Amino acid sequence: MGKGYRQGRLGEEIKKLVSSMLLRELKDPRLSGMISISDVDVTKDNSYATCYVTVLTASQDEEAVRKEEEQVIEGLDSAKGLIRKEIGKQMKLRHAPELIFKIDRSMEYGRHIDEVIKKLGIDDEE
Repeated sequence: MGKGYRQGRLGEEIKKLVSSMLLRELKDPRLSGMISISDVDVTKDNSYATCYVTVLTASQDEEAVRKEEEQVIEGLDSAKGLIRKEIGKQMKLRHAPELIFKIDRSMEYGRHIDEVIKKLGIDDEE
């Protein structure tokens, strides 16, 4: 089953609010750089919100990228209380959802699928 209407709206509002907080309010040095909230999934009972985070880095080294992603998640986890409080205040919610931050791996998966298609020799025009 897909997301309900309320969960979808709540997820979009949380996404906007967390993104604006990343730009303006959160001063943690671990949260510097290109960080984007790509999606937010809210459970049916609105008790948990999973925020998918995309970290864009200039580094090509796999280990350095993983380390930076880990630091971003640690920074977001340490600011979780402030973010949750702000969500409750801005959105006038009685119970703000508990936030869970995860790295969004969809871009990596898309690149992997592109490589597999290229290896198979399938053209877009066929």
